[in-house]
Amino acid sequence: MRLTVRTVATALALGFAIYFVARALWWIETPARPILMLVAIALYLAIVAIAVLADAARRVRMPLWAGILAMIAAYAIPGMVSLALDQQHRAAPFATTYIGALGLLAVVCIVRRRFVIGWIVLGELAIAASSFLGVLVALELGLVGSIMWVVVAQLLVLFWDRAIADTERLAGIQRAVSAWHATQQVRQRERRLRTKYALAVAGPVLSRTVAAHGMLTDDERLSARLAEGRLRDELRGASLLNDAVRAAIEEARRRGVAVTVFDEGGLDGIDEQRRGEIRDELAEVLTGVDDGRVIIRSAHDPSVAVTVVGRAAGGSSADEDSVSLWHEIPRVAVASGRR
Repeated sequence: MRLTVRTVATALALGFAIYFVARALWWIETPARPILMLVAIALYLAIVAIAVLADAARRVRMPLWAGILAMIAAYAIPGMVSLALDQQHRAAPFATTYIGALGLLAVVCIVRRRFVIGWIVLGELAIAASSFLGVLVALELGLVGSIMWVVVAQLLVLFWDRAIADTERLAGIQRAVSAWHATQQVRQRERRLRTKYALAVAGPVLSRTVAAHGMLTDDERLSARLAEGRLRDELRGASLLNDAVRAAIEEARRRGVAVTVFDEGGLDGIDEQRRGEIRDELAEVLTGVDDGRVIIRSAHDPSVAVTVVGRAAGGSSADEDSVSLWHEIPRVAVASGRR
């Protein structure tokens, strides 16, 4: 069987309980009422077993009904033991075993997270032992030890719970750090891909510009403008692009359309399949556009993923009549068309 902290603690509690029962049965003098003594011993053993084992497989915290039984037993057992013995025998070693035994019961209540009940059990023990034996005699015969047990148990449980909370917090921080590292690795990989793409796009143009000392033909100037536009698109709207969108944007620019792409996180939280559908629809919208300026914007919106706005050439930014294209691509797949 695999040993755990819980199984070891359970075994120790039951072992100490059996030890106290054995001591209580080791009578030096026969009790005046032996039946009452045996009932008290049996009651103690049953209550300790309930306190230790009740619902222990599912949770650490003791059920409330078990705690109530422990308080009742802590009130009844000292009186039953004392009434079972004559006055001169109440301080005998076997007769005062209930002091340590009920101290153990209080510790069990503390360990099982019933702090108030544990201290109530200890208080009942202190009052009963002081009443039947006297305060000094009770302290001398084991009450001090029971108090120390409960205090130490309380401190250990508090430190243990705090250690568990700190461990869980550190584990959460570790998971967050791991996620951050994974995100950074993804971003680094994306940056490397973007850099590679930028070099592939701009490299030939830059090389030709340097070789020609800036003296470019009209076709070369167009290629340079297209390369610059592609680089801006990769920097500003990488998540909106696929091969179809890139091709549609380049064709629009060749027709003289000024295309601007802004990605502000509008595709965040959308699954990859839907993202592909959005990009395909965007490419379809851009096909055949011949307006003077087209703005593609993807912003945080609960319903719209991408907005495409086209303005006619010569229209001012404040002129609403100059808007010749307004198309919204929803976040979810629904019927949508140009407006």
